[in-house]
Amino acid sequence: MARLIFLVVAIALVYWLLRRFRRPPSETQNSSQTEDMVSCAYCGLNLPKSEAVSSGNNYYCCEAHRRESKPE
Repeated sequence: MARLIFLVVAIALVYWLLRRFRRPPSETQNSSQTEDMVSCAYCGLNLPKSEAVSSGNNYYCCEAHRRESKPE
C-alpha cells in the first residue's frame, strides 16, 4: 500500500512540474509595459524618457545639465 501511495504522489509531482514549466510566459513581460530610453545630451547617461528633462530635441538627466548646455 505504501508503494502505491508513493507512486501516486510521484506521478502527481511529475505532472505538476511539467505543467509548471510548459506554461507560457507571464503577461508581466508584455512589450506594452516597456518605455523608450534616451541619453542625456550633456553627460550621456541613459534614462527612461518619462524621467528625462526635455529641451527642444534634446533630453537631459537633470535640470542642472539642461541649464549647463544651454548657450546664454
